[in-house]
Amino acid sequence: MSPSPLDHPHLWNRRKLLTTLGFGAAAAVTTRVAWSTWQEYQSDLGRGDTSTVGTWAQLEAVDDEPEVEIVVSPAGPVATPVVAGEAAGPGPDHLFDIVIDNGRVIDPASGFDGLVNVGIDGDRITALLAVPLRGRETIDATGLIVAPGFIDLLSYEPNEFGAWLKIADGVTSNLAMHGVSSSAEQFFERYTGASPVHFGGAFHHHYWRGSQLGIGIEEAPSPAALDRLEQAARNGIERGFAGIAFSPEYSPGTTNDEMARLVSVAAEYSHVSFFHLRYSDPDPPGTSLEAIAEVLSIAERYETAIHLQHLTSTGGTFVMDEAIALIEQARDFGIDVTACVYPYDFWGTFLASNRFSRGWRERYRIDYDDLQIAGTTERLTAATFARARAENKLVAAIGSIPEGEVRLAMTRPWVMIGSDAIPTVGLNNHPRGAGTFARTLGHYVRELGVLDLRTGLAKMTIQPALRVERMIPAMRRKGRLQRGADADVVVFDPLRIADQATVAEPGRPSAGVSWVLVDGRIALRAGRPQRDVLAGRPLAADAS
Repeated sequence: MSPSPLDHPHLWNRRKLLTTLGFGAAAAVTTRVAWSTWQEYQSDLGRGDTSTVGTWAQLEAVDDEPEVEIVVSPAGPVATPVVAGEAAGPGPDHLFDIVIDNGRVIDPASGFDGLVNVGIDGDRITALLAVPLRGRETIDATGLIVAPGFIDLLSYEPNEFGAWLKIADGVTSNLAMHGVSSSAEQFFERYTGASPVHFGGAFHHHYWRGSQLGIGIEEAPSPAALDRLEQAARNGIERGFAGIAFSPEYSPGTTNDEMARLVSVAAEYSHVSFFHLRYSDPDPPGTSLEAIAEVLSIAERYETAIHLQHLTSTGGTFVMDEAIALIEQARDFGIDVTACVYPYDFWGTFLASNRFSRGWRERYRIDYDDLQIAGTTERLTAATFARARAENKLVAAIGSIPEGEVRLAMTRPWVMIGSDAIPTVGLNNHPRGAGTFARTLGHYVRELGVLDLRTGLAKMTIQPALRVERMIPAMRRKGRLQRGADADVVVFDPLRIADQATVAEPGRPSAGVSWVLVDGRIALRAGRPQRDVLAGRPLAADAS
């Protein structure tokens, strides 16, 4: 068992933070990230009425704020957003490569929401104009939403099968921030020129300590092994990995000091550390809130940014109110912490994982018949559980996440959307791999009204872009629908968009996504994948 973060001498007399919840942690630090509500942001930029904008933005610096361009339409002047520093764009007499016509354009980064036409040349958006445009190809978006391509912050490697289901779900950038199970060189070489989505990822601590260094999941590393682990992390970041991903629930021998050692490496490069937390239930010994406190203490110690993965299934389950209070107290004290969720009320994982060790039925408030083998209709029994575990099947734990906690977490301004999955051949997968983004917009935005449309879009476009762009410079032109931004665009029907993937059929593509452009090339045409379009580019981190 790793030591409690509260036992670290660094925290001995620094217990102001989180005391109302019974945890020690760190005193305030000066955050390097400024946060503002969208309303404040819009007001600062002179956008006028922002009463329908209700989420938060992360502002890196004044110079990075979007500029506006005033164009004249028959109805009068329209302010459209422009990437800072962009030169003047072409006029309406220009022949664009692609024109997206008559759509409702939403740019969550600036709050722009209006009927303008989009002109694209090569891999860039070069015009947002409220007058007719000429294009070599024109997409009629009448009645449809035109938005930045979705960014899946918490995916895995973009395998040739699952990447197309991401495209059908509106995803244009697939970030394997749960960790890449290879070296950075192998990862980028494998998918360059072979992926329909842009791709990047984090150094995978769990993979390297086990598969590469032979450290048992219950073992602590020797000093020599820890040195090798640190060097591997440095090499990965210097060759393009963005941040470090930890999964101490799956390698419980991971010590607090081991995580701190690698977080200090991420901090040196101003990278984010991503955490699948140590505990995922509220029952002692070892609780979700203790796991959150552990990583918050590490983040404070190194004054670095952290991101909590799938908060509804690991960290907040059954204690979401307390988890949110804990995180928001930390944020108030200047700790740079964000999180993501997927829009489902059940988690899924492999039966051979540590999650199904001691007392799992009591800890997760489920039983054998709540476990469904993903990709089938089979529910397990006490008699069939051992066989399925020996085969290491991925199961969906039906009813394992309270629906109210999904909604509560989703509304927090520092929470983004991330799938935590990508479908694979054989489809022993959670349906979140294919349906996360359409389900967010269809179920939680349109049907339930948990989020308004622009807030929902922000959580899957500009917010994840801002979270990683300090590491990945290419992200500074993604997650935005502005003149000068990358031409990663999704066109969808707000009345039809919906997930269709189920536990039994996790490979069913989402409905209502009509067109997807990646790097200015059409990867989804009128709902049909264009499998010869492999426009995804590597999203490598900058280690300088």
